[in-house]
Formats: sequence, C-alpha cells, structure tokens
Amino acid sequence: MENLKKSLSVGLAVAMLTACGSGQKTDEGQDSTATATTTENDGWVSLFDGQTTNGWHTYLRDTVSAAWIVQNGELQFNPEVSREQRGDIVTDGEYENYELELEWKISSGGNSGIIFGVHEDPKFSATYQTGIEAQVLDNIDAGDNKIENHLAGSLYDMIGSKEVSQPKPVGEWNKARIRKNNGQITLWLNDIQTADVTIGTPEWEQVLSASKFKDWEGFAKYPKGKIALQDHGNGVAFRNIRIKEL
Repeated sequence: MENLKKSLSVGLAVAMLTACGSGQKTDEGQDSTATATTTENDGWVSLFDGQTTNGWHTYLRDTVSAAWIVQNGELQFNPEVSREQRGDIVTDGEYENYELELEWKISSGGNSGIIFGVHEDPKFSATYQTGIEAQVLDNIDAGDNKIENHLAGSLYDMIGSKEVSQPKPVGEWNKARIRKNNGQITLWLNDIQTADVTIGTPEWEQVLSASKFKDWEGFAKYPKGKIALQDHGNGVAFRNIRIKEL
C-alpha cells in the first residue's frame, strides 16, 4: 500500500509539472496557453501567433515580403530592405463587424498605420485607397505631426485632436483598439477614445468632405474588408493582435 501511495504521488507531481510547463511564457510572464484558452472562450481570435506571419500576406501578393519579420514575439517592419521587398501587409481574411486590439511601437520620427476595411483588388494600388486608417505616429519628431487629425490614434485626416492623442514615448508600447459595428467606427489609444463616427451620417459626410479622401472612388465603400499594417518607410512593430467578430 505504501508503494502504491508513493507511485500515485510521483505521478501526480509529474502531471502537474507537465501541465505547468506546457505553455510558453510571454514577455509579461503570463502563460500563453492559458491566455489562448481565455481568448477563445471570450470570442477573441489571435491574428498573429508571435512566431510566424501565418494569416498575412503583402497587399496584392501571395506571401509576406522580406521587410516584415517576426522577432521577440513582435511583427516588425524593416525599412532597410529594398523597396521591391516592402509593402503593406493584410490579413488573409475579411471582416465586417468587429473589435480589433493590438499594440504598436514606433521608431523615432516614425509613421505607420492600421488600415481597415481594405478591399484587395488590382484596380486599387494601395490599401489606403479603400481602407480607413487609425494613425500610428511619433507625435514629437514625425514630419506629419503638424495636423491634429494626423496625430497618433486619430482617424487619419478625418477626426483627431491633441487632447486625445496621448501616445507613449518612442520605444514604448501603445494599445490601440478599433470597434467597427454596422458602420459605426470608434477608436481608442491607450484606453482614451480618439474618434467616434458612423459612416453615412451627416457628421461622416462633413469630415469626409474636408479630407483628402472626398473624391476617392473606393474609399470606405466596402463594409467587409481586410486589415492592413502599413509600410510608411519607417521602423515599426506590432504585437498581441487579436479580433472579436460582433
């Protein structure tokens, strides 16, 4: 009987060690396996596994170009790569009503963006011709920091202000959240709401008519589309990218 008790105790200890060691640790020390399970139960789906570029491709290409690499659990853009190996990357899937969360970190003087509602079609040469952009920017040293609705977190060239644009310093992670539901677009940066407008309303028509997009054929015309991470020629990194369809 004593030997049986010892065997059961050893077996239980091994099982516990195996369970505790089965998940990888994130850089915050959390167990990634547990996080993935919680995410699935809450309806969230990861768009970036932290190890590969699976689920993404460069716009109008079949694969992800060499400028985008995965390192330290981050999806990074390297501007030193030749122009032929650059370009915005987009999700393989399309989404219509959803919440999107991710973190971004910009280089000094850097500019990038999260572009959503992208209709991938050869007649549109760039993601921003159809997609709407949540701005990613170094507000201090970027060349595009003179216009308020071009600041970090803004609905690019449409809605934004200095008061709500409060990015972390260069080199630190910022949390972006985008909610798109039945035409209503709401943006947050570091848990501060930076924009809220519904496509087709008088407010939307007003901000659209004052923007560079007012005469663009395909801009914001597609309710369902892909999500893009922008190559604006500056170093940028993204992580913890996840989506929940509504």
